[in-house]
Amino acid sequence: MKRFLLFTGLLLICCAAMYGQNRKYDVAAFLYPAYAADDPRLRPFWPMGIGEWETVMTMQSRNPGHYWNRTPVWGYINEADPAVMEMEIDQAAGHGINVFIFDWYWFDGRPFMETTLTNGFLKARNRDKMKFYLMWANHNVNNTWDTRISRVQEDNTIWTGKVDRQEFEKICRRNIELFFKQPEYYKIDGKPVFMIYEIKNLIEGLGGIEETKDALAWFRSEVKKAGFPDLELQFTMWVLNMRDYSGVDSDKLENTDDAFLKGLGFNSSSHYQFCHYLNMNDEYLHIVEQAVSEWGRLEKDFTMPYYPHVSIGWDNSPRMKESAVVRDNTPENFEYALRKAKEYVDARPKLHPLITINSWNEWTETSYLQPDNLYGYGYLEAVKRVFAE
Repeated sequence: MKRFLLFTGLLLICCAAMYGQNRKYDVAAFLYPAYAADDPRLRPFWPMGIGEWETVMTMQSRNPGHYWNRTPVWGYINEADPAVMEMEIDQAAGHGINVFIFDWYWFDGRPFMETTLTNGFLKARNRDKMKFYLMWANHNVNNTWDTRISRVQEDNTIWTGKVDRQEFEKICRRNIELFFKQPEYYKIDGKPVFMIYEIKNLIEGLGGIEETKDALAWFRSEVKKAGFPDLELQFTMWVLNMRDYSGVDSDKLENTDDAFLKGLGFNSSSHYQFCHYLNMNDEYLHIVEQAVSEWGRLEKDFTMPYYPHVSIGWDNSPRMKESAVVRDNTPENFEYALRKAKEYVDARPKLHPLITINSWNEWTETSYLQPDNLYGYGYLEAVKRVFAE
């Protein structure tokens, strides 16, 4: 009997390995659209007219001798230029990344930082090599982006991420028509995927929990009216989103339970950054160990699917000078983290094979796949070894 069980176990392991070798993965990198030169709304934060590249470019002049001294191999490119985006699509697809998750913003009644998507990606001639979907970054805007005042400790909200029901409907209708109907928009079982970043702002803007349920149900019905089978509404797992929304103890941090999220209308979840729930003043492999443990906890506590997330690192020094800093996040250690995410997906044949990465280009948070003067193409090659070879 023991021999039979041993044989059966080995057989299952071999089958899982063979299944993983033949499986196609959706490797999705978050794309921060601030590296653009054609959006006048960016100039109040970055007056040079090259978006947040200004923060990267001026780091040493602002902080002479600081250890953070990164430069992009591709130069300070305008990602809203379709020719530039064509190069990026070729590089991403050639290294095993087949989905961009665009951080998408809406402030003061109109889109913000959208030209990287509308002028860059959607006008790229080779865009059919990639899929894309939106992560609505509905957080407030404060001093953080403007390095001239980012160190000023004050509660200064420039724009709020909250929207009321009328504005919410305007956003949803626009996104369905402008983006969901694009052939490259990413779908799971035919359902357009839409991720929401901050649940607190969503609920407060819409007026409460019941109002939010009704608004999201309306959104789902509009997606179906547009000809799609349903909406895949994705929740961003992080500490700020795990509050008690009962109104009794709104500052207490606790696990938002499965029933609450499903009641609101969410279908699945992933993370945006390791820093949202882990101590980043740590060794990278220790951080990954904790992240893998958290994936298991989420699977246990939530019935909706969780798609594993891997961050490359964290160091917010370009914006703030002083920051928590991940140590030893080499391309080799990043590759190890990717393999753990792949193992997670391979062990769950019913789970859609989606893995999210932070990020394609978060330079000012030091978590990017794009090649630099430190590791060259190291991070991209790590993705390629795991998912494209």
